[in-house]
Amino acid sequence: VPYQTDIYRKVMSKAPVVIDLFCGCGGFGLGAKLAGFDVIAAVDIDATLQSAYARNFPNTKIINGDISLLGESEWNSIILSKKIDGIIGGPPCQGYSRMGHSDVNDPRRSLLRHFFRTVNIIKPKFFVMENVEGLMDEKNVYELKSALKILDADYQVLDPMIIDASDFGAPTRRRRVVVIGFIPEEFECGLNSETLKAGNYERNTVRNAISDLPAPLMKSKNNDITDFGWHKYRDVNVENLSKYAKEMRSLPPKGMGWKNAIDKMKIGEISGFFNTLHSPKVKARYSSILPGMVDPVSKSKCLLWDGLCPTLRAGTGSDKGSHQAVRPLHPEEGRVITVREAARLQGFPDWFVFHHTKWHSFRMIGNSVSPLMSKHIMGEIYDALNNIETNAIKVG
Repeated sequence: VPYQTDIYRKVMSKAPVVIDLFCGCGGFGLGAKLAGFDVIAAVDIDATLQSAYARNFPNTKIINGDISLLGESEWNSIILSKKIDGIIGGPPCQGYSRMGHSDVNDPRRSLLRHFFRTVNIIKPKFFVMENVEGLMDEKNVYELKSALKILDADYQVLDPMIIDASDFGAPTRRRRVVVIGFIPEEFECGLNSETLKAGNYERNTVRNAISDLPAPLMKSKNNDITDFGWHKYRDVNVENLSKYAKEMRSLPPKGMGWKNAIDKMKIGEISGFFNTLHSPKVKARYSSILPGMVDPVSKSKCLLWDGLCPTLRAGTGSDKGSHQAVRPLHPEEGRVITVREAARLQGFPDWFVFHHTKWHSFRMIGNSVSPLMSKHIMGEIYDALNNIETNAIKVG
């Protein structure tokens, strides 16, 4: 586990398996993989957002479909009688978000119930459901309580926890509700809310995360759909990099990552550096905003080198007008951050690729679970599972 010391993680004889629902680009699944799980299937209705999952998780079965339409027969054909250890996922949060109108008639709100319906069909040893903090607001929490009532009685459900990704090493404030349920006899000692919420992690800042990254490319886009905005690392002494930056620059674990991106990394190139063109007037205005202050027109906050990034937002899909979310400003350069800078701030490693367009890439990142938060939660669950262990290794 990055940013922890003297932690011993057991190594199971066979990796426990999970299914990733509402998977998006794969932040939740990445944390699960890094914690020792095997993600055997990932489901999402948005093929564009899911395209990153297919590239970065080459050995995972990708299902593009509507979870509300998947019943027992469909799931049997997907998992082929394989015993599933866990289900993870974050049902669409827009219906509960404090940033919008939290429309009680938003059809996406019903997907919360379909998450738990799917748990009943597959009957895993545990589940982890993530959503926005607004789900716990008085006008929304009744839907969570109602959805939980359909769960099989075998599951013990922990009280919903509100946790912040910055507490687990991510250099961004991102508070989320996490609901965890498990079958007690499948665990050696159960699960504890306190250990799931806390960890001995270093606090990482914007400086730790992005100060080693180069400025954007001159071009803002490319008609070549294989061009993801590749750019060489800034010429710096690697020994002077933060621990966080070194971790982000590591190559992926075996069986993970897109071959094109891995080959690029080996020659010092990574994706996500297309420029965002600002008019001279906007550039001058952005350059005048002091770190920690907010641009009065765009509402973009200028990042502080020694602070945390505010929550990165996704914007809207084409069904809701294709609106770009407000992006933070770089601490010094009078511009909005690049895709790679956003990825670093969210906790995605440099080998992880998103989309050849900035808009979809930012949607992917803004919709995602921070992999560092996911890795902590999934690591705690991994260690508590009642499986045969072969040995233990020291990590961190």
